[in-house]
Amino acid sequence: MEAKSVKKPTPKAMKDFYNLLGNTVLSNIVNMTVWFGIIFFIYLETKSVFATSIISGLYLLATASTGFWLGSIVDHHKKKNVMLFSSLFTLPTFIIGFLIYVLAGPETFKDPSNPLLWVFVVVLLLGIIMGNLRTIALPTIVTILVSAEERDKTNGLVGSAGGVAFLVVSVISGFLIASSGMYLLLILAILLTIVAIVHLATIPVPENKIVSTHEETLDESGQPVAKVGKLDLKGTYKAIKAVPGLITLILFTTFNNFLGGVFMSLMDAYGLSLVPVQTWGLIWGGLSCAFILGGIIITKKGLGKNPLKSLFIANIIIWSISCLFTIQPSIILLCVGMFIYLAVVPFIEASEHTIIQKVVPAERQGRVFGFAQSIEQAASPLTAFLIGPLAQFFFIPLMTDGAGARLIGSWFGTGPSRGIALVFTVAGFIGLAVTLLAMRTKFYKQLSAAYQKGE
Repeated sequence: MEAKSVKKPTPKAMKDFYNLLGNTVLSNIVNMTVWFGIIFFIYLETKSVFATSIISGLYLLATASTGFWLGSIVDHHKKKNVMLFSSLFTLPTFIIGFLIYVLAGPETFKDPSNPLLWVFVVVLLLGIIMGNLRTIALPTIVTILVSAEERDKTNGLVGSAGGVAFLVVSVISGFLIASSGMYLLLILAILLTIVAIVHLATIPVPENKIVSTHEETLDESGQPVAKVGKLDLKGTYKAIKAVPGLITLILFTTFNNFLGGVFMSLMDAYGLSLVPVQTWGLIWGGLSCAFILGGIIITKKGLGKNPLKSLFIANIIIWSISCLFTIQPSIILLCVGMFIYLAVVPFIEASEHTIIQKVVPAERQGRVFGFAQSIEQAASPLTAFLIGPLAQFFFIPLMTDGAGARLIGSWFGTGPSRGIALVFTVAGFIGLAVTLLAMRTKFYKQLSAAYQKGE
């Protein structure tokens, strides 16, 4: 049951899409810069891995808990209005965060137990989380504008655009934090959010049908399935369950995100243990080119006849890399490993988007993307909340003066950073084993068959 797109888009429609994509890149740059800034700033001020892991956990928990709701908003309103609402909500949170930063004393941000520090963090996170509306809306616009045969390449273009955003963010965030803490960073975020709002207001976004807030959503047979404005979890789950293997794919990605929470919680702490913050920001600027490269390859070559196979091959590569890139305390090894890792990540996201765009009806894709986001991110907060204390109180002592240091310290290295490195290595081996097992299940064959049948 393939999602139907509109007739072949005109050059004008595609120009509007490129403008919309550029606007989304600008918005992502703003939100990612603030997110990077929070992590860098709090870690450098408090020197607490525990604090940064809690912040990561709060972010992931909010992402997981809001996906259902945000997806419903996307399905039931004009996509452009949804994106405008996202930025209009974000702008005042950045302004409030700036006022807190300016009015609070410097000592506020050095004490991880200070309540005002956490008010500051939560306010900014609220604005960043609302940016996820754009993340959910954009692939539904791809479905509207792009034919099924070209969606994988368009998803690759979206991935490249995300890489461009990551490149810019990685370069500027470290320097902004090093030069003035959060001061200049938040001023820039406020100004660019205003620019994004003004620019977005000028871009037309064509849609076949807009569901009003008083109508019912109909299934393909014309039967009402839910009142607009409700989350309709039952109907969304039914739509996912109707595609053999799709729920298993979402659960597989959920487990991968469980392990991925390790990287979100500890990567910056590990990198900052090897190089200064400015250098770390520049390194991420270079590494983000891998995102762009991966997206370009997809844009040119596509994902092949079976995007699911591409998704699993990509997972095998990233978990193999994760087993090795922290095996020694080397910034070069870290950079090489992360470059390969990040070049492969776009294949995973583009594959999942292409599959959902093909097998899920267009009128329900916002809720399915939101459902997938919520379920897939549900495990990451648990990891983030657990991994900080686990690293701080188990792995770091283990590799500093504990049994691990005595057993493998002679070649693996010892000290706090090697405790963090060991977490990455263990996560890599677990992820690789689960991926190889998942490829042998019946669900892999079922979903591959469902995708081919949709052609």
